[in-house]
Amino acid sequence: MEAAAEKTTTNAAAADPRLDFGKLDFGCKHYRRRCKIRAPCCDEVFGCRHCHNESTADKHEICRHDVQKVICLVCDTEQPVGQVCTNCGVNMGEYYCEVCKFFDDDVGKEQYHCEECGICRVGGKDNFFHCKKCGSCYSTALRDKHPCVENSMRHHCPICYEYLFDSLKDTRVLRCGHTIHADCCEEMKSHAQYSCPICSKSVCDMSMYWRKLDEEVAATIMPLDYRYKVWILCNDCNDMTEVFFHIIGHKCGSCHSYNTRTVAPPPVPTR
Repeated sequence: MEAAAEKTTTNAAAADPRLDFGKLDFGCKHYRRRCKIRAPCCDEVFGCRHCHNESTADKHEICRHDVQKVICLVCDTEQPVGQVCTNCGVNMGEYYCEVCKFFDDDVGKEQYHCEECGICRVGGKDNFFHCKKCGSCYSTALRDKHPCVENSMRHHCPICYEYLFDSLKDTRVLRCGHTIHADCCEEMKSHAQYSCPICSKSVCDMSMYWRKLDEEVAATIMPLDYRYKVWILCNDCNDMTEVFFHIIGHKCGSCHSYNTRTVAPPPVPTR
C-alpha cells in the first residue's frame, strides 16, 4: 500500500511539473520543505515544530498531531494541512505524513511512519523493527541481540537530558539495554567514563583494561597495615564478594570485572 502511494506521487509529479517546483529550495535548518506551520498552541508561524520548540520563551512544545494550518512558501497561501498547495499546486513536501503533519523534500533520508511509535522515523522501514518492550524502533542488527528495558527510549538522555524517543540525534543501545545519544556516549568515553550513567554497568568490552589493572595490582605491593579484606559489589554481574583491599581497585571474584564498589558486609545469620 505504501509502495503504491509512493508510485502514485511519482506519476503525478511526472504528469504535473508544478508539484516539483521549488523542491529543496525552501525550508529551515531542520528540514527542506515548501511550507511553514502555524502552531496551534500559540498561533505563531514557524518553519517546523523544532523551530517552535527552540524559540519559545516559555519552552512549551508543540504536539505534531495537533497542527491544522500550513503556509505554502512558494505562494504564501495559508491553508489546511495537506501535501499539495491548494493555490499554486506544488508539493509542500515530497514526503508527507498526514498522521504526523510532517513534510520533507529530502527523501534520501528514507522516512517512514511507524504505527506503533506513532511518529515518523528515518533510515528506511526495512532497516528497522519496533521492539514492543523497549517501546521504539531499533536497527534490525539489534533484533534478538539487545537486552530489553521497558520503555527504554521513552526517557531523557542521562547526559544531555533531551527526550530520546523523538530526538533528531542518533541513539545507542548500551550493553545493559539503556539508551543514550550516540554522541553523548562518545563524549562520556572520551572522559574515561565507561559505565552506564543509569545502572553503572560497563558500556563496552573492558577485558583488555581489566588485564592491565591485573598487571598494576600485581606490581603494587600493599603495606602490611593495608592487607585486610573488604566486601565489594560488582556493578556488572551484581555479585557480592570479599576481597583483599587494594589501592588500584577491587576485582570481582565472579566475572573478573574491576567495575566494583565497596559495600557493608552482609548481615550475619541469626539462629
